[in-house]
Amino acid sequence: MITVKNLVKYFRTTKAVDGISFNVEKGEIVGFLGPNAAGKTTTMRVISGYLYPTKGEVTVGGINVMEDPVKAKTLIGYMPENVPLYLDMPVFSYLGFFADLRGIQKEEKEKHILEVLSRVGIEKKLHNNLINTLSKGYRQRVGLAQALIGNPKVLILDEPTVGLDPNQILQIRKLIKELGKDHTIILSTHILQEVSAVCDRVIIISEGKLVAVDTQEKLLQDMESGQKNRLIAAGDFEKIKEVLIKINGVVDVKLLNRQNDENEIMVISEKGKDMRKDIASKIVKGGFSLLELAKMTLSLEEVFARLTKEK
Repeated sequence: MITVKNLVKYFRTTKAVDGISFNVEKGEIVGFLGPNAAGKTTTMRVISGYLYPTKGEVTVGGINVMEDPVKAKTLIGYMPENVPLYLDMPVFSYLGFFADLRGIQKEEKEKHILEVLSRVGIEKKLHNNLINTLSKGYRQRVGLAQALIGNPKVLILDEPTVGLDPNQILQIRKLIKELGKDHTIILSTHILQEVSAVCDRVIIISEGKLVAVDTQEKLLQDMESGQKNRLIAAGDFEKIKEVLIKINGVVDVKLLNRQNDENEIMVISEKGKDMRKDIASKIVKGGFSLLELAKMTLSLEEVFARLTKEK
């Protein structure tokens, strides 16, 4: 549905985007991540037709955004980080303005706007409220409704939950997941829990360059240097370590914490080996009390930090 090929964008002498390429398949929700000034917003603005690239090519639904921007834009709904809301307009009139821009027929306009408002969870009693009377959460919903006008196949959402409280974030997150059933979505956010909760794949850029494109699970696996397990066992740590280090495939045993007779231990084994059964068996046979045992995995936050660490 979206193809970005060798995209380069300069602002005078500053290279904001440096030759990135990626695809987004139909029906995917893709998390678009990167530190501040990594080039995320610039890339999304080029995809949406708001900016013209210095080099490279972008197609949406097979349409070249630069060669036929008008047709390409009919496929795209764009919600920028700072939604350009006209605060002195009623909600319904504001969306009616965008429906006119989208070329929606007069006889279909009211029904379409009401459907969109219902979908983003704006109550009927709010339809005629001035936008400046709405809470931050409802303003974000109006911004999302604007992106949905015309039922575009692609949604580009730049920080859709910025400034919201935890409950509002959960509501918008649920809404985005629901929208993913009918739309292809690029979601840019600094809230990595959001990506974990709703996205099928992750694209990470840093300093304008592409550093990763994959599922979250694959990224976590690739970054792991070895399998790690955390356990809590009661007994003498040195004796426990002596038992564990003899297990075939175990590389190292480290004491993380000790409280009274309980040892919090990390067992590092060869990559791809699940040693939990062997660890549990050896601990019990050695006469020690096993209190906890679980896999330790990297978080998306840790992967992001490693991939985008400044050189």
